[in-house]
Amino acid sequence: MNPWAAYTPNAADPWDRKKAGHLFRRAGFGATASELSRAVADGPEDTISRLLKGGKPDADFEATSKFMATLTSLPDSSPGIRLAAWWLYRILHNPHPLREKLALFWHNHFATSVAKVLKARLMKAQYDLLYAHALGDFRKLLREITVDPAMLVWLDAKDSKKGTPNENYARELMELFSLGIGNYTEADIREAAKAFTGYDVKGDYHTFDPKQHDDGIKKVLGKSGKFKADDIVNICLAQAACPKFIARKLYRFLVSETAEPTAELIDPLAAQYRESGFNTEKLVETILRSRHFFSNAAYRQRVKAPVEFAVGIVRGLDGNVGPMGLAEALEPLGQMLFAPPSVKGWDGGPTWLNAQTLLFRQNLALTLTSGAESDCDPAKLLAKHGKSTDAEVVDFLLDVFLQGDVPAAARRKLLAYCADARKAKYPTYWSDADATRHRLRTVAHLTLTLPEFQLD
Repeated sequence: MNPWAAYTPNAADPWDRKKAGHLFRRAGFGATASELSRAVADGPEDTISRLLKGGKPDADFEATSKFMATLTSLPDSSPGIRLAAWWLYRILHNPHPLREKLALFWHNHFATSVAKVLKARLMKAQYDLLYAHALGDFRKLLREITVDPAMLVWLDAKDSKKGTPNENYARELMELFSLGIGNYTEADIREAAKAFTGYDVKGDYHTFDPKQHDDGIKKVLGKSGKFKADDIVNICLAQAACPKFIARKLYRFLVSETAEPTAELIDPLAAQYRESGFNTEKLVETILRSRHFFSNAAYRQRVKAPVEFAVGIVRGLDGNVGPMGLAEALEPLGQMLFAPPSVKGWDGGPTWLNAQTLLFRQNLALTLTSGAESDCDPAKLLAKHGKSTDAEVVDFLLDVFLQGDVPAAARRKLLAYCADARKAKYPTYWSDADATRHRLRTVAHLTLTLPEFQLD
């Protein structure tokens, strides 16, 4: 049975809010209650098509994004935090969340940090490249990232000259970007490094100086020739290991990071990827529409990255927050956008969670549900949807954040809190409305601290 055959709802395996929520978490950053309802009504085929196509950004989004981008290069600013805030604004408001999600995937794949690059314009230009090709042609992306100015600075390729080649980019191209360990030799790296000589960065652009390029014969992965950068990239792309390597990473990102996928799962994806000319959108579509994607093998099999955790809360509350404050809050959780910890990127998975980061997640959830952010208030959301009784409140919050998928004991505890809170003594200056808001905000916070919400 083909695991990548299209999922078709039936009586035994219906399309419901649980599956819709799973789709929106993996193909974006969570959903609002209204989006979940529309998805259930429309069915998986139309919902996935809509996610793949994305919406058209409005003028306000484009203008604000452009204005915020100019702030990242202010001489008195911290380029890291302003860049992260700019991207978070786009993630929060871009009507094409899947493209932003895949841009985040490629950012971690081609991990480059502003901490070394230092120039915000170069980092933004690299984001533009990743976003443009997020669902496009991986061949073009790999060729263009090779001479991307931020990458040239990050991996010291701009200092690689004839006679003194730097091996950093050649190594990462094979190990992390296209083939994976075991599919090349140290000799391949040494020879390939010669092909990346002569490239430099002038201002915001890459340059090539033929005098600083080693134009001699190189022997790389069984091929010989007077290779330049594009030639080495093409040789890597031609290796059987390349589409398997990318398919495996996308599987981990979109499906599951808890189990190593078998050849029966990866080989069909790799074959399709190669035959399509490395069309990432087609590969992603195959995954998202498949029975395997909607099976128990994929459900709750990823730990939410900090960005996914935070944006998922804001999306669920149908709210709006200041991206600068959110960017600052994400740093202690372990994920500062544009500043991955190393060339390997963020390890992800269980490494996101420890005693300290769990505490920071709870604190962030408390901040986002406290009502301090006027446009991110669970009390307002519940009033908007007409939820007032304890059962209505608990069930609505469990639905929007977890699609109701929690143990019955957890639901009973939330209802017990609501009952106890109604009997609690509040400060004498609190009105009944104050007490109600406090109760609703607290039950929302408690919902977000459930173990299930930490999983994607």
